[in-house]
Amino acid sequence: MQLKDKTVVITGGTKGLGKSMADSFLENDAQVVVCSREETRPQDLDERIIWLKADVTKEEELQKVVDFVKEKFGKLDIWINNAGIWMARDFVENFDMKKVREMFDVNVFGLMNGTRVAIRLMKKQGSGTILNIISDAALIKKPHISASAYGASKYAVNGFTSAIRGENEDISIFSVYPGAMKTDIFENNKPANFDNFMDPNFVAQKIIENLKKDIPEEEFIIIKR
Repeated sequence: MQLKDKTVVITGGTKGLGKSMADSFLENDAQVVVCSREETRPQDLDERIIWLKADVTKEEELQKVVDFVKEKFGKLDIWINNAGIWMARDFVENFDMKKVREMFDVNVFGLMNGTRVAIRLMKKQGSGTILNIISDAALIKKPHISASAYGASKYAVNGFTSAIRGENEDISIFSVYPGAMKTDIFENNKPANFDNFMDPNFVAQKIIENLKKDIPEEEFIIIKR
């Protein structure tokens, strides 16, 4: 896929992997739009990137992002569902279920909302690409000890992504499974081995490299070797 002049939208695109992807797409001459829940535009965002305030848990706000892109660029080539949150490891009997629901609202329903608004326009266009940033947590066969809620959210979106891929022939549906990265998703609960995690810039570059292949991998795993 050639990325030059492609119109790209990235949810959660102002931090971590989202910001790294935004910068990488810029380097490939794409037109980049990011959205986040912040009240004001982050100062460290490249001036060439368009920022819009939008909460992925509210489909109507994401619809406004699609409407803006259609009005400004006349098309939507790539939509990346990247926004996600994590909660500190704990055993199921100790979960704060309010936080679990908040995580599912972002990780699962937020991804579904983004897919819905993007796919409606892409079906009208007859083309487009949806890229879902999942996690290798959705692929791990052994029990995801003390992170069952997070793992469950990723298993959910993995199943969702596989299903919508089967529903659509004209739209490319990709799933990306990165391993742990050095991002602020962990906030003040960084795992003990955080320093060994992958750099999000490295992960973003791998995603770009895959998209630029003549036949990109639909299910793309990125882990530290």
